[in-house]
Amino acid sequence: MASIGTGGGCLLFQHNPRMSSPTPPSELDELRRQLRQWRIGLGPVARQHASLAINFRLSRLPSFRRARHVAAYVGNKGEIDPMPLLHLAHLMGKACYLPSLHPFLPGRLWFMRWTPGMPMVPNRFGIPEPLCDSARRRGAQWMDLILMPLLGFDRHCHRLGMGGGFYDRTLSFARTRRQSRRPVLIGLAHDAQRCEDLPVAPWDVSPHMIVTPTVCVACHI
Repeated sequence: MASIGTGGGCLLFQHNPRMSSPTPPSELDELRRQLRQWRIGLGPVARQHASLAINFRLSRLPSFRRARHVAAYVGNKGEIDPMPLLHLAHLMGKACYLPSLHPFLPGRLWFMRWTPGMPMVPNRFGIPEPLCDSARRRGAQWMDLILMPLLGFDRHCHRLGMGGGFYDRTLSFARTRRQSRRPVLIGLAHDAQRCEDLPVAPWDVSPHMIVTPTVCVACHI
């Protein structure tokens, strides 16, 4: 069966040559479980250092510098925290957004305009999000830059999420306009979340770039 091993400081997704393709759901469930367990177990100091390094890298990217509308997320359960970058974006005069669970379309996200100090409420997953307000809503297709959380990634910028498919559904339009530079999709990860080649489903939306504390893996821009 597929397993996770450590090598060179990275988590590797090892394919058994006898395993059928596509990867059985049980294999991905186990991969997600192990990656999630590792991420949650990461100490607060290491987590903070990784987030600071990634936010610094992001702040120097041309795609961030030229973006006018920037969407991020609130880090949860060991995820890289991009909120320092969102504060910087606000100070630079950029319009900033956070995801909110769509109230009418299950499994999809809205992006709500965010400013420092605004009221936030926990969604059903316990993740803080802005209050639903149609006047502050903006569609994902109108973002310039979207920062995405993930559980794992590979050298081709394929992203392994939590399994809910929220970003894949919300960004489904991006599968038919890969030549477009808008929005630029960037996944944020710890170095040890790097996997060997991940299986890809037809509905998966891969980031253009993965940023870790030590590298930027650019595949589509």
